[in-house]
Amino acid sequence: MTIPTQANKAQTFKALHERDTAFVIPNPWDVGTARMLANMGFEALATTSAGLDFSLGRAAGSVTRDEVLAHCRDLVAATDLPVSADLENGYGATLGEVAETYRLAAETGLVGASIEDYSGNADVPIYELSEAVDRVAAGVEAVRALPFHFTFTARAENYLHGRPDLYDTIERLQAYEKAGADVLYAPGLPDLDAVRTVCQSVSKPVNVVRGLTGAQMSVAELSDAGVRRISVGASMARAALGAFIRAAREVKDEGTFDYAAEAATFAEIGKLLK
Repeated sequence: MTIPTQANKAQTFKALHERDTAFVIPNPWDVGTARMLANMGFEALATTSAGLDFSLGRAAGSVTRDEVLAHCRDLVAATDLPVSADLENGYGATLGEVAETYRLAAETGLVGASIEDYSGNADVPIYELSEAVDRVAAGVEAVRALPFHFTFTARAENYLHGRPDLYDTIERLQAYEKAGADVLYAPGLPDLDAVRTVCQSVSKPVNVVRGLTGAQMSVAELSDAGVRRISVGASMARAALGAFIRAAREVKDEGTFDYAAEAATFAEIGKLLK
């Protein structure tokens, strides 16, 4: 069997976004879940920063750049699939630091990554537009120097941080598109009409995350609305932890073990880890 090179994976990943219909990119949080998802037939994987935080026993947003990059390297090595990374705000206060993050990310074997305009500052949670654009441009410039196409995703975080302003969100995505982003992403859009409006307002592929609270939207509905990539963020990690918490509470509070009836078998897990 031929092992795909990073350049091959990069081309495969780019081509997934050029289809007429949406593809789903799930978000594993460790090597085991990455292998399971690959063996289920998914075509690409993406990291989840919150899922990694939980697996390390940390609060969301507390891991360092070095820890994230080491995790990315592990996931890349776990399967032959293209892997994209959630790199939060680029892990840098300066444009030079942001650019360095994406150069280092490519060295792990990743073929894509995102940057978000969430500042981490509770008082001013979203970067001012011109600064956000400069940060996107710094990341884009870094990856365009690579010898393969690194798919760069720019995220507008308004809806996750108390700014449900569709007009501003679209203005930001359009600016990030002009700055060179390959994929555009506004997590937390409230309904299918908002998703459709975003897709009609930009010319680059749009990613939508599912698994958050809010309106239910199927893969088919999102695809028909113009979405080209669907991720699940930390929702699979949270679902797994939800089952764990319910099982532990049953044992602690009820003294029963009924949860085991829904547990995966050793054979099922072993088959998906082959």
